Order: sequence, then structure tokens, then C-alpha cells
Amino acid sequence: MDRIRRSPDADEEDARILLVGPDSWQERIRPRIGTTDGVSVRAVGRFERAVEVLEARSDATDCVVAAHRLDGGTGLELLGEIRALDVTTPFVLAPEAGDESLASEAFAAGVADYVPVGDDGDDESVSDGDDKNDGARLADRCLRAVRDHRDDRRHRERAAQFDACFGDPERFVAVLDADGTVVRANRVALDALRLDETAVLGKRFWGLPWAAVGESRRDLQRAVRSATDGEYATFEAGLASGDRERRFEFSVRPVGETGRVVVEGHEVAERVRLEEELRESEELHRVTLNNMTDTVLVTDDDGAFTYVCPNVHFIFGYTVEEIYEFGTIDALLGDDLFDRDRLESETVLTNVECTATDKTGREHALLVNVRNVSIQGGTTLYSCRDITKRKQRERALTQLHRTSRDLLYAETAAEIADRVVADAASILPTAATAVYRFDREENELIPTAASDAFDAATESHSAVGLDDSSAIARAFVADETLTRDVVTPETGTPDDRPELRDSPLALADDYVAVPLGDHGVFVAVAGGDRGAPDAPRSHDGAFDEVSEEVAELLSATTEAALDRVERETELRERDSALQRQNRKLSQLNQVNGFIREIDQALVRAETRDEIERAVCDRLTTDDRFAFAWVGETTASGTTLRPRAWAGDEQGYLDGVPLELDADAASVEPSVEAAADREAALVSNVADHLRAGPWCAEAVSRDFQSVLAIPLAYDDVLFGTLTVYANRPDAFDDMVRSVLCELGDTVASAINAVQRKEALRSDTVVQLDYRISDRSTVLRRLADETGATIRVEGDVTHDDGTTLVFATVEDAPLDRVVEAADGFVGVTDAEPIRETDESDGLVGLRVRDHFVTRILADHGAMLRRLQATPEGISLTVDVPDSVTARSIDEVVSNAYDGAELVAQREQVRTLETNDARGRFRDDLTERQLEVAQVAYHSGFFDAQRDVTGRDVAAMLDISHTAFYDHVRRIERKLLASVFESAPTPTTSTKVE
Repeated sequence: MDRIRRSPDADEEDARILLVGPDSWQERIRPRIGTTDGVSVRAVGRFERAVEVLEARSDATDCVVAAHRLDGGTGLELLGEIRALDVTTPFVLAPEAGDESLASEAFAAGVADYVPVGDDGDDESVSDGDDKNDGARLADRCLRAVRDHRDDRRHRERAAQFDACFGDPERFVAVLDADGTVVRANRVALDALRLDETAVLGKRFWGLPWAAVGESRRDLQRAVRSATDGEYATFEAGLASGDRERRFEFSVRPVGETGRVVVEGHEVAERVRLEEELRESEELHRVTLNNMTDTVLVTDDDGAFTYVCPNVHFIFGYTVEEIYEFGTIDALLGDDLFDRDRLESETVLTNVECTATDKTGREHALLVNVRNVSIQGGTTLYSCRDITKRKQRERALTQLHRTSRDLLYAETAAEIADRVVADAASILPTAATAVYRFDREENELIPTAASDAFDAATESHSAVGLDDSSAIARAFVADETLTRDVVTPETGTPDDRPELRDSPLALADDYVAVPLGDHGVFVAVAGGDRGAPDAPRSHDGAFDEVSEEVAELLSATTEAALDRVERETELRERDSALQRQNRKLSQLNQVNGFIREIDQALVRAETRDEIERAVCDRLTTDDRFAFAWVGETTASGTTLRPRAWAGDEQGYLDGVPLELDADAASVEPSVEAAADREAALVSNVADHLRAGPWCAEAVSRDFQSVLAIPLAYDDVLFGTLTVYANRPDAFDDMVRSVLCELGDTVASAINAVQRKEALRSDTVVQLDYRISDRSTVLRRLADETGATIRVEGDVTHDDGTTLVFATVEDAPLDRVVEAADGFVGVTDAEPIRETDESDGLVGLRVRDHFVTRILADHGAMLRRLQATPEGISLTVDVPDSVTARSIDEVVSNAYDGAELVAQREQVRTLETNDARGRFRDDLTERQLEVAQVAYHSGFFDAQRDVTGRDVAAMLDISHTAFYDHVRRIERKLLASVFESAPTPTTSTKVE
């Protein structure tokens, strides 16, 4: 039995007291209580401040002494507040004047003590019978409260510890009285004794059913008596458990000053298990030491090795026996590795850096921890970690950081490539490097920058195509890092592939090719400064994982820099484009401004002269352009004749030739536009000074750029609009486009005005044409059937088709309809009226606008159109407001081989013509079709044999709808006749 003497408890700490009360109360209490030994005082005045202090640092206060009346509450309210915050610090209430009622309320609230302090310093309500002043008495009461609180806390902690021990499911625990009687026993003890609680409690501990009595029982008695004397004791005993004996190892210790003892026991089998675990742990440590990369060495005071870790070869390359042959640690790690006096004082030194040379001669950077130990004759333990790669990485990252910072100021991709290759000599000291940029136009990787060592280490420095089999092209296309030892099932080992022998990296010992996104490839080749001590390569000249990692980091930095430059370039280009666009928009706003002015003038203009003058005036307003004029070809078609002009003409039109048959290389731009019917632009007249006489005339008047626009409508030329500016390049694409559209608008306006004037004209020129064009629908129909076909009228629909009413002579009507159905240009053909076997009326729906619509658009009217197998005859009425030449051009454009055979002038009744035009304008498209079908079918004849139902069937409508259309048509016809007649209030003056 072993005995251990119990050690006394440590001394208690000083009491830290927090005074809470008004200044007057503190001035009376603090000087008295603060001078007491073992007491430190801190004071606060306000209620809220006291709560904040206790909530934040309740463990820094051992006792709170508070006045009854506080700023913001009372002392008892403060007690309730801090108890709500779970602060258990003892609380002493010290009112300036107390009474029994307040004392009763204070103790009911849970104060640790109540010590009233009178104005004269006497304690009238509580007296302990000594001569101390009330400050010292208050300090004593506070110290007693602190001691009671600490004792209570210790008792609670011991009780909690005992409960944890008593409830341990692996531990035999019993509590005995001083005479050895069992007071309590846990479930483990009852199970081990195989008894219930009633059979154990009240029995002597050594009288329980132990497997062996005699000496064992006496050991039990001696151990219990020793514990009651304040000593610890241990013994081993057995308990009968069925057919076998269970051995326990017990310890007996006293329980404070209670006179009781606690018996704790562990089954010996548990110790065996622990010993087995210890052996397994030793084996685990042995295996760990053999396989871990850190090396552990132990030496004696003289530095001689007493233990060498089996894995020593991982760092040093030597065997354990070879390390012992070094003799001392100094021969391996060098002298003065650490300060031995400092080791003696601190017992352990960490992170001591040094260098050591391995068996192959390579230097390693080591991080060594040194510790004082006492292990089988060894006194100093060394734990060595190889940080060579980490130091390499640190140096590389430091330089990489500088490179990244420098790349922030690079402005071009070439500058970035040069900087990366230059800095790579420090980042990858054993590598030769190059940057290949991807050329998007040629789809090739171009060597942009390369070190001298790279030129020497590689065979070729030419561009690499994307179809090339080299690692450079494959890394870029696959977007992955490639090294020489990369092997894939498809390609095998790159060194063994014949097609790679002529690649740029064919002669390199090793390489790393890293893609730079869409920018290109960074290449590092083993073969730089091979003598560098920190060279990140292995003995066979190949890169290690640190080199590859650093190369990828450098490549990522390069890619980010290239991305930035590309973004900045795009932003600059976009900014320039926006500026150009803003200038164009500003110019467009100006152009749109005068275009709106011209459009408004065109709307108000009633004659061609007004249109042409308005256009010239608006173009030269506010010095927009220097000079503008409108010309038309003469009747002979050989010369341009000015019709309107504005601006600073300065006699230019009189000084330049305007003949259309002049040399095309030297004609004035307006003549060129009239001849070619396309816009003619001269951006800088000075560049063409010797091209023609007009250039000298223009330059002498400061006309430095010219734009001439043809005024054409439906391929009919009305003339030209020519604009001059007093600066070069005044007509950019946008201005030229707007002015060309203006030319189309002006031509359309001139055509509209001429049409309006044609309706009011009482004189017409009748033009007769003979047309030999066989491609027209009517001529082809006449050729195929032998019929004579004459157009009686037409209706143009919104879908672009035209319904043509034509009489047929000398051929069966059904044959004509059948033939027309086979023409691509005819969408529908149907007979309308059949007069006899070889005559009738047919309706043909053709795809395109008919010639009548084209003539009407230009102010002319179809008088007669007839097709026979011999040819087509056409008669057109041209009002005197429309030039016959323009209508001749319309007919020539519509038909090939149109020949003017006759021209005569006739007078028509203006009033009748107006009424007729007004009537046709009043009719809708459907009403005009109904009227023409009904008229030509004979519905309005006196002796008609066609009913309304028949006409409705032709139109594919109901007879009710047909009659409704007829009534509306008749109403509009009568209105055009009667409403146009003079009213009774109108008088006509005849001279």
C-alpha cells in the first residue's frame, strides 16, 4: 500500500471591491475601506455605469458595496439588475441611514450583508462590539462575504467533480464513513459486488464479498484508516463474480474535513488494455517516424548522436549508420546553430533556419526546432524540416509580386512580354523563357519575346501554327499546361513521336508550356542558369512541381496583365468610337435640322420652281454649304440648264461647261451625276486641279468639295442637285447618305407637284407608240391565241396586283383565259362577258403594277393600249405641266423597243376632267373594281342580259353586297356631277 501526504491549499487572492454610490457617500467610505490590507477599491457613481462594469467584467470584481440611494435607481434595484444578468458577485448594501425595514428588505432581496453607515461614522443598527471604525468594519464584512462566496464556489466545484466521478460508467466508487461503513456506492460498484444497494449500505467496506480475505482485508482496513488520517492510499483486491475473480486496483482518499473517504477502483483488465494501447501507440510512432518527412535527431551534451530517426535519408540522403559516422551534430548542421545559454533558459528554440548539404551535394534550407530532453542519455532533440521548396517559392513569389506591380504600368502587349521574360530570370533562375502571342489574323503563335538562353536551348524560333504538333500549339488549343513527361493514351510519350522532333522544344531537356488564355502561351525551358543554388529542377535537368507552380503563377499574372491591356485598348477604341459617333450625331442633328426645314418647305411648295428654290435656299442658310443649284437637261438632252440656285455662286455656272457629251474624266460633278444617274462626289477639288477646267473655276471660288445628286423618280430623271462646300471632306458617309435621300424626296415632290398640275391642265400632248417588246403579258397572250386584246380599264390593289379589264377579239374567250392561267405573271384570269364566239371581256389579275399606274404616278394618262400578234400600240395623254421627254422615258423604261411614232397637241375640258378625277378618287378600291366589272359585263346596258347575281358571282361576293356597292357608286357619281356645278350664289364674269 502506497501513501501520499496531502498538500495544503494555496493562499487566497486579495479582495477587489466595487463601490457604487454618490460622491458624498464615496468620500466618507473610500478612505477608510481603501486602507485595509488585502483590499483594492474601484468606484463608480451612476447606476447604469455600475451595470455596464459588472456585465463586461464581473470576474474582475469580488464584492459590490452600494449605497441605498443611487443616481438612476436604488441599491436594491441595482442588485436585481445584476442578478438578472447572472452576475453572482457578493453584494453588500451600505446605506447612509438605515432602519430595520430596509435591512429586512435587503436580506429578503439576497444581499450578502447589510452595513449602515451613519453620518458620524457610527453603526447604530449593527454592532460587533469592537473598537474599529465603520470603514474597517465594512471592509471586514466585505472580506467575510468574499470568503464565504469563494468557499461556496469551491464546495460546488468539488460537488460537481465528485458527481462526475461518481457517475463514471467505467469507475468503481464508494463513499465510507470514518469507521469504514459504506454510505454510498455507484452502479459500477453494485454491479461488481453483485448486490443491490440495501445489501451494501451500512456494511463495513472490508466486510463485502471480496474474493480473498486475510491479508487483503487488512490492506483494506489500513487504507481506510490512512485516508481518515488525511493520506492517500492504493491497494489491489479481487471480487468474486460468478465462477471467476475480477481484480481491481483501488485508491482511497479523504473528502475534505468531513471525515469520510472515497474509494475509487479500476478493473485490472482496463490497465492491460491501456498497456496494449500504449504498445500500439509506440508502433504507430515508430511507423510515423519512419515515413514522415521531418527528421528527428537526439544528441548528448557534447553533440554526439544518441538517436537518429530512420527517415533521415529523406532530407540528407544518408543512411542512419552514415549519420552516426558524422560523430556530432555540428558536422551535419554546422557550428553555432543556436545559443546554448538561451536554450538552457527557454528549454526550447523554434524555427531556427540553417542550410545543409545532402549526400549528392545539393544544399537544403532547413527549419530546425531544438528542445532540452532527457531520453536514454540524450539531452538535446533536433526536429529538422526541409523548407527548400518553400524558400524557392517565397523568393519566386517576392519577385513575382514586383513583376505584377511593374506590369500595372505596361501599356502594350509587347511591353508586357518583354517585362515577363526579363523578370523570369529571377523568378525561374534555371529556366529559359519566351512568350508566344496569338495572331488572330494569321491564326499563328508568334514568338514576341524570348531570352537569350531560350534561343540557345531551342531549335526553331519561327511562328507556330495551330495545326502544329508541338507542345506550344497543343497547350494553346487544349488550354492546359503541358510538360515533357505528359503522356496520353492517344499520343504516347511526346519524346517518342517523330512529328515532334522538329518542334521548337525538340532539343529542350524539359519544358513547361502554359496557355495565356486567348493571348498565347508562356514557355519555360530547362537550361537557364544551371549553377544557381536554388535552381527549381531535379538532377536530370527536369523541372519540379515548384517550377511548374511558379510558371503557372507567372502565366496567370501575365494573362491578367494582357487582359487589362486588351480591356483598356478596347475602352480607348470604344471611347474614340463614341467621340466619333457623338460628332456624327451632332452633325446629323444639324443635317436633320435643315432636312426638316426643307421637308416643311416641300410641303408648302405648289410648283416645281418653289421646290427647287426652297431646297437651294435651305441648304445654304447659315453658311451650312457655300453654294447649291438645281439643273435639268435640255430638250435635246445634251446640256444641263440651271433652274434654281442659292449661296455664293460668284459666276461659277457661267464659267464651267455643262455639256453631257463631254469627256467623262473631266466633266463637272453635276454633269457626271446626270449622265450616270448616281451621286458624284469630289472630296477635295484640289486633288483634281488638272482633271478639267471646272476644278480651277471651283478652287478659285473656294469650292473645295462637291456632291452632285441625281433627282430621279421611278428611273425618270428630273435633273440634278449639286452642293458645294468651302472645306475639304465636307460630305462624309452620313451627310452623303442624307443628301442622297433628300434627292429622292425632292424628285418625289417634283413628281407630285407635276401630277397635281396635270389634273388642272386643259392642254395635253398625245404620244403614240409602237412597241415590239414580246415579253409583256398582253403581247405574249396575243401571240399565243392570235387575238386582239385592248385594255378597257384597271384597278390596282393594295397587295401590289392589278386587275386589268381587256376586250378580246378574233379569239375564243375561254382560250384566252386558259392561256392566261398558264402565265407566271398572271395570278388569276376569268371571263366577264362573252358577246359572240370570238369576242368578249376578260379580267386579268397581274402580279406587278400595270403601266397605267406608272403613267399616272408621273401625271400622264393611258388613252389606248392594244396588243396584237404584230405588236403593241400605245397612246398616252401628257399634260403641258409634264414634260413629254419624262413620259417618253417612263414608257422606254416600261417596254423594250418602244418607238414614238406620233405626237400631237389636244385640248380637253378641265371641268370634266376634274369631275372624273374627283369621282375616281372618291371610290374605294373595291368599289372601283365592282363598277368596272359591272360596266364591262353589260350590267348597265339598256338591253342587258346580265343580272346582279351574275356580276356578284364574278366578284365572289353576295348579290346583296353587290347592290350595296352599286348604290354607293351611283351616289358618288351624282355627287361628282352636281356638287361640282356652280351654286346660285356663284356668278361667272364673261369679258
